[in-house]
Amino acid sequence: MTQCYFSANNVKLIDYKDAEILKKYINPHGRMIASKHTGVCAKHQRQLANAVKRARFMALLPFVAK
Repeated sequence: MTQCYFSANNVKLIDYKDAEILKKYINPHGRMIASKHTGVCAKHQRQLANAVKRARFMALLPFVAK
């Protein structure tokens, strides 16, 4: 089993301003990818979901695809 990306890189807090990392976890339609497909642990999946939602609200990520 692969280790979580955020655990492997010792990331304590997922920042909503880091749009490049967040883009890896949303599909081309703008939806968040499930943790079973990305390999992210449950703790970081919750932080990731909040970061994506904040980034969408701040217009750093799209809500839907064009």
